[in-house]
Amino acid sequence: MRATSRRTIDLIEAHRLPDQLRENLRLVFVGTAASTRSSELGHYYAHPGNRFWRAIHEAGITPRRYQPGEFASLIELGIGFTDLSKSGAGMDHQIAAETIDVPGFRAKMEKYRPRTIAFTSKKAASLFYGRSSAAIALGRQVRDADLPEIFVLPSPSGAASGHWTIEPWRALAVWIAAEGDER
Repeated sequence: MRATSRRTIDLIEAHRLPDQLRENLRLVFVGTAASTRSSELGHYYAHPGNRFWRAIHEAGITPRRYQPGEFASLIELGIGFTDLSKSGAGMDHQIAAETIDVPGFRAKMEKYRPRTIAFTSKKAASLFYGRSSAAIALGRQVRDADLPEIFVLPSPSGAASGHWTIEPWRALAVWIAAEGDER
């Protein structure tokens, strides 16, 4: 494993990804933590091998394919972003357990009350639910009256290619469209 340089550590610490949240968003994407690349650039899902931006467009969640540097503009579409760890960075297995803040995440969701939460990996969902990833199903979850609707999506990370399918992303798009029609 390659040692992380002091410059990279300084960049990561200087560019933690800000929450992109406001009240009554139609959808909030939730990751475990920013990747090293995302931390360096200050953009969500910034690694070139990450499928996130392609997936949300191909699934029909966004009208066009956005670039990572445009993440802040998605708030105008009612889409927000956050992570369970706001101080960690790297691949899921590199995130220190003490940086995962499920109570803080719950407090944000109670404050902002989005209509739907979408975890962008089974790992993030497993940390939230306190269950193993193997016990987490992809797709829409059983409703908890205290929370918005929750979807679990396969990780768009290139490192998770063996488990990739766009179908849960499409199901989320159908749900978001139907939910919007009801309002």
